[in-house]
Amino acid sequence: MPRFDLPLAELEAYRPTVSEPRDFDDFWAATLAGSRQAGGEVTVSAASELFATVHVHDVTFPGFGGEPVKAWLILPAHREGPLPAVVEFIGYGGGRGLPAERLSWAAAGYASFVMDTRGQGSVWGSGGETPDPHGSGPAVPGFLTRGIDSPETYYYRRVFTDAVRAIDAVRGLPEIDAQRVAVCGGSQGGGIALAAAALSDDLVAVMPDVPFLCHFERAIGLTGSDPYQEVVRYLAVHRGAEDQVFETLSYFDGVSFARRATAPALFSVGLLDPVCPPSTVYAAFNAYTGPDKAITVYPFNEHEGGLGHQWQVQAAFLARLLERDAAAEVSA
Repeated sequence: MPRFDLPLAELEAYRPTVSEPRDFDDFWAATLAGSRQAGGEVTVSAASELFATVHVHDVTFPGFGGEPVKAWLILPAHREGPLPAVVEFIGYGGGRGLPAERLSWAAAGYASFVMDTRGQGSVWGSGGETPDPHGSGPAVPGFLTRGIDSPETYYYRRVFTDAVRAIDAVRGLPEIDAQRVAVCGGSQGGGIALAAAALSDDLVAVMPDVPFLCHFERAIGLTGSDPYQEVVRYLAVHRGAEDQVFETLSYFDGVSFARRATAPALFSVGLLDPVCPPSTVYAAFNAYTGPDKAITVYPFNEHEGGLGHQWQVQAAFLARLLERDAAAEVSA
């Protein structure tokens, strides 16, 4: 993939004007309040006896509108007291998969909570188990244009709410230190993590890896790759719907969420990424208002980014933050 986006020096200074509706905060406050009022129970049950060093639990928690969402809770078998937790969100088209695919955070001593993505899990990986019991108007195959004629019906309204409710559920588990919860995810998972970071209070860290769902207007006009091309194909048929489509998307843009997030953040970007163009990642990173932010740059990688290398950077970042917080508590 040849370089197609801005040079790195321009990316580092890139701060575009991104459309944001005036009722953005009211929209999300009402959405979350309605889902919390809908109630629902968190259920946890043992899920596998295949592992000697971790305990795996199958979790169901209430997401958007109280609707059930699946997750894995993976805990180190040997632990003392409540653990810091990492809530992980999954990339586009994938589901929570199998527990054996998600052991890294538990192996590092954290409680790992892996959220299934409603309606997804049949494009790659080992599957998902959470339905999305909502219909949609005309849409392009995929998820990016489902319900796109209105922010109230848009698919990611439900997914982002699920993510916030996942954090709520984690904080209520007895094995978890509710004051030490971080979120992470790659691609779509990174975009979900940014939204969750803006819509949840007091996270210890957010780690969006090559995040999707950022600066829609530029991404849709710049890249020829899916999933953003789903919107292009939609607009090629629904001529004249452009204003409404971008109005809807403005309620879900990672740049707007970045402006509201307050946790320390570690981003990553691949400078040859044709799926989530570098300028869209930097638009969110440069807008991010939380403290102690950093970005790992992979100059010769596409959308795969750093893979396991980035996980090591994340683990070191999170350990440093937790050690700093612990030291501050002792000195206080």
